[in-house]
Amino acid sequence: MSLASLSSNLLLVSFIAYLVATLFFGGAVKGAKSESSYKNNRWGKIGIVITIIGFITHLGYFITRWMASGHAPMSNMFEFTTAFGMMLVGAFILLFFLYRTPSLGLFALPIAIIIIGYASMFPTEITPLIPALQSHWLAVHVITTVVGEAILAISAVAGLIYLLKHIDMSKPSKQRFWLEAVIFTLVLVLGFVVSSTTFKLTGYEAHFTYIDKNQAPAKIEYNYPPLFGMNGYEALTPEAMTPWAEMPAVVNAKTLTSFVWSVATGIVLYLLLRLIFRKPIASIFQPFAKKANSQLMDEIGYRSVLIGFPVFTLGALIFAMIWAHEAWSRFWGWDPKEVWALITWLFYAAFLHLRLSKGWEGKKSAWLAVIGFIIIMFNLIAVNLIIAGLHSYA
Repeated sequence: MSLASLSSNLLLVSFIAYLVATLFFGGAVKGAKSESSYKNNRWGKIGIVITIIGFITHLGYFITRWMASGHAPMSNMFEFTTAFGMMLVGAFILLFFLYRTPSLGLFALPIAIIIIGYASMFPTEITPLIPALQSHWLAVHVITTVVGEAILAISAVAGLIYLLKHIDMSKPSKQRFWLEAVIFTLVLVLGFVVSSTTFKLTGYEAHFTYIDKNQAPAKIEYNYPPLFGMNGYEALTPEAMTPWAEMPAVVNAKTLTSFVWSVATGIVLYLLLRLIFRKPIASIFQPFAKKANSQLMDEIGYRSVLIGFPVFTLGALIFAMIWAHEAWSRFWGWDPKEVWALITWLFYAAFLHLRLSKGWEGKKSAWLAVIGFIIIMFNLIAVNLIIAGLHSYA
């Protein structure tokens, strides 16, 4: 078996392990009768063992792919996103042994599963590094950034559990609306997985030529019916759908098409779930958050930001600027990815300021943690895929 095949199989094993572990954490939460049994439930112990097995195989995927490619597996969306899921699980394992709270696993692992599922929709082939990425800073900058983002993501998981426990879903309110909106965004990510899988199974392809940002002719292949055309597009597939509109060179029309199809599928999926359960989706998960310790969730959320923020600062700003100067002879260039990294940094700096100087705890802190994760995911999905820039190769 080749290293590439072994790597893929290890990732599949970790995906299945996380699914199984989620079920055990669910059993630990539902079966607990007291605070003591909640923290020491045997189902929770089995869940964390299976999670560790999944993390080890996930780490094995990362190492074997690195060996197969000869470079850090962080050079495209598939590699970066699977690494993000791995680091998120690693951060959860560390916090579980510190705080012994199965609820954290019950919500953290499904998010990691969705992230891995999202990653699997991108091309998984190992390809040579483009010149812009042929630097030791690829590993240093990107790995540090993804570790910081994963730790920050755990703060959002704790915040989500806190909100599910304390927001009354039985009557309309602004907080109920926004909590449901958070769940809706997670369903949209599932929409991407569902829509991408559907068109992949049908073998849909449509080929076009276009004029790239350097005014040179290029070719592109759509795996969704093309809603938007690239700059100066011409169809090479006669039966291809005529795009609704032609996008300027600054917008990647192919990924915008994928994004719109994913959102549409996610909306349909959400409406179907509402029709089946006949209540807000957030209220379905609420019983699993009721036994969580509110003070503990607040502490986990805060400490995750305290740890994740300096790591993110080091990777996404300091190391990034050093690499930018080495590659492009400037520390800062207002590239969309750079701008959004700065926005993320400013948001979490504001989080810590409001927490430390204004006393924003409880619901306020939980909302900030959840919003921060939405900013990270917007950067990962929308900024990476739709807006063209120096980081578009990601």
